[in-house]
Order: sequence, then C-alpha cells, then structure tokens
Amino acid sequence: MEAFVSRYSRLQDTIGNKLLPALLRATLEPSGTHLDNLSRAEKLGWVDSVERWIALWELRNRLVHEYVESPEDLLDGLNEALESVDVLLDTRTRMASVARTLLT
Repeated sequence: MEAFVSRYSRLQDTIGNKLLPALLRATLEPSGTHLDNLSRAEKLGWVDSVERWIALWELRNRLVHEYVESPEDLLDGLNEALESVDVLLDTRTRMASVARTLLT
C-alpha cells in the first residue's frame, strides 16, 4: 500500500511539477503557478480537466499526509487513486508525445 501511494504521488509530482512546466517552456507557452500551468495544459489538450487534476491533487495530499480518519476512508481513497492512474498515464502519454515532436 505504501509503495503504491509513494509511486502514485511521485508520478503526479513529476507530471505536475517537472514535466508540465518544462514542456510549457519548451513550447514557449507561459509558465506560472501550478493552477495556471494546469489551465494552460487543458487549453492545449494535454489535460482533460483542471478540476479533475485538482481533485487528484487533493486525494494525493490526503493519502500522503495521512489525513485519513478511518480504514474505510483509506480504502475509498486507495480505490479512487487506483481508478485515477489511467488519467495520470494518459496525461503523461500526451505530454511525452508533444515532447517527442519537439525533439524531432
């Protein structure tokens, strides 16, 4: 469980805090706050929904910082995280495609 939460968190951090700002700079798009970057990514079609990403960020914070109050809440959070992995991987795939295009 701890390994999954750690990898989930790392994937989300890598996409949101490293890949997204770097890709925005590489495409000469303005880079700013995390929310600004997500909004720009949504407009560019790299992210389906800013609201969904914010919800996933809040979920990540709950799981990583152990704000979970009961075993049922933990299970619900883990299930939600598991179901959202496809969102993260799809976003990573879209951004990787843009990066590959820039490199060719």
